[in-house]
Amino acid sequence: MEITAPLAALVVAIDVVPRSKVHARQTLVVLESMKIEHVVVAPIAGIVERILVAVGDVTEPGQLLLALVAGAGDVPLVPTVIVDSTAMRPDLADIIERHRETLDSGRVVAVDRHHARGRRTARENIADLIDPGSFTEYGALALPAQRRRHSVEHLRAIGPADGLVAGTATIAGQRALVMAYDYMVFAGTQGHANHKKTDRMLGLAAKWKLPLVWFVEGGGGRPGDTDAFGATGLDVPSFRALAALSGKVPRIAIAAGRCFAGNAVMFGLCDVTIATRDSNIGLGGPAMIEGGGLGRFAPEEVGPIGVMEATGVVDLVADDEAHAVAMAKQLLGFFGGRVADWACADQVALRTTIPENRLRAYDVRQVIATLADEMSVLELRMGFGSGMVTAFVRIEGRPFALIANASAHLGGAIDADGATKAAHFLALADSFGLPVLSLCDTPGFMVGPEAEKLGGVRHGARLFTIGAALQVPVFTVVLRKGYGLGAMAMAAGGFAATNATIAWPTAEFGGMGLEGAIRLGYAKELAAEPEATRDALFDRLVGKLYAEGKAVSVAAWLEIDAVIDPAETRGWLIRALAAAGPVTGSGRMVDNW
Repeated sequence: MEITAPLAALVVAIDVVPRSKVHARQTLVVLESMKIEHVVVAPIAGIVERILVAVGDVTEPGQLLLALVAGAGDVPLVPTVIVDSTAMRPDLADIIERHRETLDSGRVVAVDRHHARGRRTARENIADLIDPGSFTEYGALALPAQRRRHSVEHLRAIGPADGLVAGTATIAGQRALVMAYDYMVFAGTQGHANHKKTDRMLGLAAKWKLPLVWFVEGGGGRPGDTDAFGATGLDVPSFRALAALSGKVPRIAIAAGRCFAGNAVMFGLCDVTIATRDSNIGLGGPAMIEGGGLGRFAPEEVGPIGVMEATGVVDLVADDEAHAVAMAKQLLGFFGGRVADWACADQVALRTTIPENRLRAYDVRQVIATLADEMSVLELRMGFGSGMVTAFVRIEGRPFALIANASAHLGGAIDADGATKAAHFLALADSFGLPVLSLCDTPGFMVGPEAEKLGGVRHGARLFTIGAALQVPVFTVVLRKGYGLGAMAMAAGGFAATNATIAWPTAEFGGMGLEGAIRLGYAKELAAEPEATRDALFDRLVGKLYAEGKAVSVAAWLEIDAVIDPAETRGWLIRALAAAGPVTGSGRMVDNW
């Protein structure tokens, strides 16, 4: 049998001699082409009859290398090389060790110190968030850009993954991208390699349309990196890249402990922000504050959770990191669509949630809890804009973005903070395809000299602008008061602008509050009335106006679509949603505020 060269190549080794006996698949000749070796093996067992090339020869394709005769013969057997498949090659051992060093099990001292602070590690948080076994890590072998200061071995010990654990995973079966700053590496600061990894991951999030969950504890930019080419780092694209994801994928940030400077900006760039009660968040940490000549402060004095919640920076306040992860899972579920399993309270209870006394305050959250699927309500920004409730809910397993007036605050009037809060939430719902449910009970926009100091004119107008741009279905249910421009703002700009505007029997309507309308419209008549009977005249006039503005009266003029039994609200909404057809998000940018 003739053995020929498979390609043009240099003969670099001949492993047999004439008259030697060989096994099938045994190496005969080694050829080299373009720095790659090609092994020519025996196709059958046999005896080498003659060899026609020598080491150093250059072959042509098809050139005869040697002749092989089938059969055993009496010649000695050429030994074959036996490879031990259980042996650990040095390069494999090295990579296994490098990966081990990045794990918590390879960093016992640092992990113990971190646990002593009451914190979970970055990897522990990720493991709690994702489905087991679903994490594919990117950039695990990154090292801090400090080779001019430290040896590679030392950097492997103090800076694994350059302080950012990142990768893809599934969360309750939903594809996602997960990142976590590692506080055990330079206090979770952002280094050059860290930023490069961030840019890579954000690019994948954009390319693959992956929702993002980011644990952002850390101290901002890292000044100690020495190896990068550049002076200030002001050309780093990470912040713009995260901002560019607005409207493209949901972005969820979780802050625990200290979150300052660049880390805080990443937090603020996300669509929904979660922070633990012991967190501190600020655009500058103590060192930056002192460096700016603004005084010396302990980290705990900068941006405590009470401040961040009251200003609306934090959407959800968690008791601890485990609670924050549970919130993130629930939140991500709303963007994942409908769930099959659900239960709800007896809807007959809705008939008595609104007081018979039309002037009596009540807890609208009780209405929401009864109307929505059990355990499905997730309210955002509870400590900000108290007169407006914004919450994700489910009805028959379908996710909705709900806004509601809270009569216990300013009688349900929409102030600047409430308008801002609702406008942002509506934009978020529209971008990611969540139908809007608006529970209206408002006397209108908040007025008065003090209210105007807060910019209510512009903030209130945002509700109309965003309402006019909404592409998702909007359903307004008037629970009680539906007055003036505020009521129109709760209905995407007007009662005819929604997919359905319905009312409960307790609802009442008017261009402005009844009492104010009477005092303005009948000022002369009231002034002329004797004081003894003035209150009675006022009550009669209010009663007449109330009768004209009752839900059933307004429905007769077709200004609203229906007046329904409160117990039938869920069914009404689900049927109206089905009639609206498939719901898709607009993908528009969502203002961070």
